[in-house]
Amino acid sequence: MVNVGGAQNVAEKLIASHLVSGEMRPGAEIALQIDQTLTQDATGTLVMLELEALGLDRAKTEVSVQYVDHNLLQADNKNAEDHDFLRSACRRFGIWFSKAGNGVSHPTHMQRFGIPGKTMVGSDSHTPAAGSLGMLAMGVGGLEVATAIAGQPVSIRMPEIWGVHLTGALPPWVSAKDVILEMLRRHDVKGGVGRIIEYYGPGLATLTAMDRHVIANMGAELGATTTVFPADEQVRTFLQAEQRESDFVELLADAGASYDVYEEIDLSTLIPLIALPSSPGKVVPVTEVAGRPVEQVVIGSSANPGLRDFAIVGAILKGRQTYPGLSLDVNPSSRQILQDLTLMGATLDLVAAGARLHQSGCMGCIGMGQAPAVGRISLRTMPRNFPGRSGTREDSVYLCSPETGAAAALTGVITDPRNLPGLLDIDYPELVLPTVSSVNLAMLEAPLSAEESAGVELVKGSNISSLPDFDPLANRIEAPVLLKVGDNISTDEILPAGAVVLPYRSNIPKLAEFTYYMLDETYASRAVESRDWGGHIIVGGANYGQGSSREHAAITPRFLGLHAVIAVSFARIHWQNLANFGVLALEFADAADHERVQQGDILVLDDLRETIARSGVLTVHNSTRDEDYPLTHRLSPRQVQMVLDGGLIPWLRRS
Repeated sequence: MVNVGGAQNVAEKLIASHLVSGEMRPGAEIALQIDQTLTQDATGTLVMLELEALGLDRAKTEVSVQYVDHNLLQADNKNAEDHDFLRSACRRFGIWFSKAGNGVSHPTHMQRFGIPGKTMVGSDSHTPAAGSLGMLAMGVGGLEVATAIAGQPVSIRMPEIWGVHLTGALPPWVSAKDVILEMLRRHDVKGGVGRIIEYYGPGLATLTAMDRHVIANMGAELGATTTVFPADEQVRTFLQAEQRESDFVELLADAGASYDVYEEIDLSTLIPLIALPSSPGKVVPVTEVAGRPVEQVVIGSSANPGLRDFAIVGAILKGRQTYPGLSLDVNPSSRQILQDLTLMGATLDLVAAGARLHQSGCMGCIGMGQAPAVGRISLRTMPRNFPGRSGTREDSVYLCSPETGAAAALTGVITDPRNLPGLLDIDYPELVLPTVSSVNLAMLEAPLSAEESAGVELVKGSNISSLPDFDPLANRIEAPVLLKVGDNISTDEILPAGAVVLPYRSNIPKLAEFTYYMLDETYASRAVESRDWGGHIIVGGANYGQGSSREHAAITPRFLGLHAVIAVSFARIHWQNLANFGVLALEFADAADHERVQQGDILVLDDLRETIARSGVLTVHNSTRDEDYPLTHRLSPRQVQMVLDGGLIPWLRRS
């Protein structure tokens, strides 16, 4: 029960202070005013095209920032032209532009723009990382980011607040990554659905703001709406180091504040953990898989982006060599952190030990380089290890802490880092980090004045297409089940990332050719055929669409003729993306009916427009098997009208 008017926790304070409409009751639709937005280049190109389609004159948020951090490899003209387009759009619409190589969006935004007490939405599912500063930051679809930039509130279902009480302090060789891996070990990838996770308790005093970033970032892997921490002395210390102490605002839970769900973690009891292929939820103690040979270790990404996360690896490896045949890849998370790492001497320690230093960006996290060999183990300090996300279709990616990665880099096998003192006479390093960061604004371009912006024209290369127009929802759908899939299908499987696919992110017709390529290479061609005679339906299992927020995973199937997805349940962001582009997201009332439907069956949905507007319950008829299955939808009246109109953009145009 939300404590409106009484003692409130941090999440409730953030929501109440930005509430535009709705009731703060779990499950109710609420609308929130948004202060900041974050976009990155894999999803931002569509956001900018959507701003153009909306006819925006100038950003109406307090701060909006476009980062170039995903598609940094310029193997041909495509990425370079997209970067030119993004810069021109930022100049046109009054948005900050972070140049390629400046850093991963999440830690860079935290360093330069994050402010306690503010709200933010981002077209990246790891946007909740900013909750480490006491922000309410949520990953949403690009179209919702576009409307937020245009000054519209963002609507969500009011989540439950899940309070996680922390006590104790982390022991040596255990770090913040092991905290979130422990949460995933307990609750798997669906445990946070419909919830905001709020950490509190005396253990917080031992976790720096960047430690909290690690935990908040991977709350997305639990399926949570977002993660929040209080803005306390650790946050003040961080902003002081960034020379932004004037942005600090204390934000603490009230004495006596309560939570809908409770959890306890004694930090002192945690041990090194690791997520097995191919899910962040398959977590076991490192000791269970110790001894397995490792060919690659990758340090970096938004999941372990802090200076400490790189410096600890440098300190462990100092004066030693990486194991023969093993590749140690280091992706600095921001230009600023790379400068600090270099000033400390840790960059030299890493390079001298055999590390391969890559540019500041997401890189291997989204398969943009550093793809591992087939069947060879790659240990990564990254947030996700969905099948094929690394860029290798048959990959074997494990997720771990920097300490566990460093141990494997030295021994050539998965190793519990607590064994390093006995194995290699390495004591746990005591790091001394700088108290003032190397603030670097050289690669940040501030928005132009309104007068200057008005004269800017968008620069569109040959690879940038316009957004397709989609028709309103038909009253009757009779279509085949073109694809049936199981549980936990990720957006990486619906539409892969990687160096081959992502350069087409602004070219929907070409991008559509890769839809579901990871699971069924024939899907796109079969979908084109089905589109010519009326479209198709997809049937999915539980948690359909988990992972990345990229709305391309909704747009390209829609472009190929997808009318509806019928699943056991949906991941939050993908469910919203489907609605944003006029695709019906329906759920089996009886999960067992998922097994009754087969690929190729013809399904019929009749009187759709009236039925979904009148009720959240409807029936689909399987004419192939002469069976009926009850379905439900969770669309609000606003979302129903949006889907009826063919999606958010036509609905906004009409209304």
